Amino acid sequence: MKIFKRILIILLVLLLLAQIPFIYRRYQTGKLAEKIAELDAKRTTYEDPNFKEYKGIIHAHTNLGGHSTGSFDELIAAANANDLDFVLMTEHYSAAFDTAEKTLNGVYGKTLFVGGNEIDTSDGDRFLLIPGGGEAAKARMSGTAAFLEKAHASNQLALITYPEKFKSWDSQFDGIEVFSLHTAAKQMNWLTALGDLIWSYPSYPELTFAKNFHRPDANLAKFDEIASQRNISLFAGTDAHSDLGVHLLGTDGGQKLINIKVDPYETIFRLTRIHVLIGKDKEFNRENLIEAIRIGSYFVGFDALGNTTGFRFQLTKGDRPVVSMGETLVGTEYPKLTLNVPPELNMEEYRLNVPPEFRVKVYRNGELFPLDIVAGTYSKQSFQPGVYRVEVYRHDLGPPFDRMPWIISNPIYVK
Repeated sequence: MKIFKRILIILLVLLLLAQIPFIYRRYQTGKLAEKIAELDAKRTTYEDPNFKEYKGIIHAHTNLGGHSTGSFDELIAAANANDLDFVLMTEHYSAAFDTAEKTLNGVYGKTLFVGGNEIDTSDGDRFLLIPGGGEAAKARMSGTAAFLEKAHASNQLALITYPEKFKSWDSQFDGIEVFSLHTAAKQMNWLTALGDLIWSYPSYPELTFAKNFHRPDANLAKFDEIASQRNISLFAGTDAHSDLGVHLLGTDGGQKLINIKVDPYETIFRLTRIHVLIGKDKEFNRENLIEAIRIGSYFVGFDALGNTTGFRFQLTKGDRPVVSMGETLVGTEYPKLTLNVPPELNMEEYRLNVPPEFRVKVYRNGELFPLDIVAGTYSKQSFQPGVYRVEVYRHDLGPPFDRMPWIISNPIYVK
């Protein structure tokens, strides 16, 4: 018995010692949260003369389409609590009924919901179809080319999800999900993540997830390859299911003795969003929202690292109107570049004023453009025809955020 007690004590001591790294990580996460809050407190309001900005998410599921335990009430409450302007639903299809019609459509509280579907084609490709429809279930019986032709004839968006499994890259899809929260979660080191979930998650749920994110190198490279050939858009998807956690001793109706969710909608909706720009002369409605996403008039903001509202990537040419993300500028003169990074910062003709919190990388045709901005330094280069997009990093937050973008813009096309 004495040997057993000694072994038990040794195991207990080892278990306690094993918690020290996670306790320290919790301390680091707390300091990180303080630094982000300090930056947000210094924010200024950017008055855009041309666009109004709307924030929301793409790729959300409820229990209507299976693979989720989330309810409509839960989803609406989370969207409203996060001040989301829109949520693009992507319910899994059903052979028995139209899940896109039966899901949330219209304005609930302060949020516009658009019913869509997540579907597979017979070629093994998976899409988010926005808006969805009763024909979604039949898509699995048609090839990708036929599915896309029909979707576009109905003025629907077909956005690639799970690009790592996609095959039909020569097809005419509308956009690529370059980052997925669901995929990022599956790539976490669960040995480390378990300790973080115990110590850090209760106080800092968003940062506990975000510290495990990595730049989606392969997806961005594939996007740049396709964008050099034609206009498409990129986005980050939440793939929100609200079904990950511990559920014991209960019923399928939700009455459980233990019911702990680590991916509630309210938390997931604070991690990453897309910020859509719609002309001030246009009404914010379903049609204009879908059109803005179609052309790529938006950027991805990992808002868990700080509010990205107010970011702009635009080109000006003398006194001519601004050309923004998703648009094309045709001409022979080199344009001026204007880039606003929150808090309000302007770059015009490469005269830059960038504080040390930010590192801005400009890509041209997928290659790093020699306009790599760190702490106010800059280099002046000819701004020639090509496909340009921007990534912004908060390298002051330390790893992995010196390598994981805070903002990813959609491209501007210069011809």
